[in-house]
Amino acid sequence: MALAAAAGLAALPAAAQEAGDFQAKVMATAVLPDGEIDTVNLDLVGLPAGTQTEANDNVVPTVVIEYFVADNFSIETICCVTQHDVDGVDGAAGTELVADGLLLPATVTGKFHVNAGGVKPYVGAGVAYFIWLDDEPGATAVALGADDFSLSDEFGFVLQAGFDVPVSESFLVSVDAKRYFIDTTATWFANGTPVIQTEHNLDPWVLSAGVGFRF
Repeated sequence: MALAAAAGLAALPAAAQEAGDFQAKVMATAVLPDGEIDTVNLDLVGLPAGTQTEANDNVVPTVVIEYFVADNFSIETICCVTQHDVDGVDGAAGTELVADGLLLPATVTGKFHVNAGGVKPYVGAGVAYFIWLDDEPGATAVALGADDFSLSDEFGFVLQAGFDVPVSESFLVSVDAKRYFIDTTATWFANGTPVIQTEHNLDPWVLSAGVGFRF
């Protein structure tokens, strides 16, 4: 009898999220930015023809907090900091132009959830504000005379999709993908005077997988 009852409980689906629930997730996140130059606003140095740039990828831990406004709709925010260099390609291959750009990608999304039995997929969209906590000219830029550098903080928007797999009433596994659409303006200075200013497409893919807890 006890074995039958235990088997029956094991066969029950995990409880669906409800309005008023919170979810907290701990994720491993790959941040895959673009970093290409979209526009050159200022060039007092004489960049080589065809100069282009790219930002390196990074993998960081991410904390996600989510609140269910309704049974199938939630508001989510994330907390992470990611660091990137920007290097030259094409006309400036092998050059380091930006070193240790430290980014806080403040993000809020609204998510619509579907209860598909054992898997709970969702789609979402929202806004982001990219805050540069630190940025330095790269080694090549310094060698060419740059003594200061800045990246502009910017607003953008984000699309999101993923799924949660409930393991129990309070524990779940989660996979998430976000695509940001956001730019930044990079300015290199020499003796306090701007000498190069370029606009860059960041537009990162942000891919995460991890575990979550509902309470």
